[in-house]
Amino acid sequence: MAYLCPLCQQPLTKQNHAYTCENHHQFDIAKEGYVNLMPAHHKRSKDPGDNKEMTQARRRFLNGGHYHPMRARVAELVEQFIYQPASALLDIGCGEGYYTSHIADTLLANEHNMEVHGLDISKVAVRYAAKRYLNCQFTVASSHRLPFASESLDAVIRIYAPCKPEELLRCVKPGGIIVTVTPAARHLYQLKEKIYQSVRLHDETPELLTGFVLEHSEKIHYDMSLPGSEARDLLQMTPLEWHASDEFRAQLEATGVFSCEADFMLRIYRKPH
Repeated sequence: MAYLCPLCQQPLTKQNHAYTCENHHQFDIAKEGYVNLMPAHHKRSKDPGDNKEMTQARRRFLNGGHYHPMRARVAELVEQFIYQPASALLDIGCGEGYYTSHIADTLLANEHNMEVHGLDISKVAVRYAAKRYLNCQFTVASSHRLPFASESLDAVIRIYAPCKPEELLRCVKPGGIIVTVTPAARHLYQLKEKIYQSVRLHDETPELLTGFVLEHSEKIHYDMSLPGSEARDLLQMTPLEWHASDEFRAQLEATGVFSCEADFMLRIYRKPH
């Protein structure tokens, strides 16, 4: 599946170590194997997305296996609900590829021969992903301007990731699916109650995606027992970090075991034929 040029929306062709379009726009392939399709004038800051510290914290936390149950279930749902034959899947907001690679491995193990793409606005995160996971194709790009042709994707994964509904409707094939993961009511409740005087539960109202039908919804809830260092990493990889005090950060780091709830809503949306 070809990328689209972010400047003129023409198909990009891979030539040696770069992607080029008929209008001679060129995008070099990094030594790690990813391509940056984020023109400077599309950025809102010099280095948008998660920085190196946030990316490393998330990588350490995820490597601890605390989100394995959710990741495994997402991969199962993709395999269960995707129509066959299918050729292309996109993980929006892929970060360092933790979910993307597992989904690719699951599909391959079950003889689904699909291109699996990961996209993120953070060049730091995509660099990590491309260097570590060779079973996917990664790109730096905006989820609000997806660099893919219309009706070219069989499935899109959105784990906490924003995206313009119009872009999803444009890029997903008729019959294709979107898999979303959002926080359920009590997600990270114990962290929140240490930061806020009054804790508001997450709203579990399903997102309305124009042009898609909600086909399946389920909740995954379990307790996590986190060493203090991993609880600190969890805090740092979430927006809660911005509201935490230095005192709480130090307290969390020194904790022997921090108990915290994981609570996720998983949903499948389908684009009708």
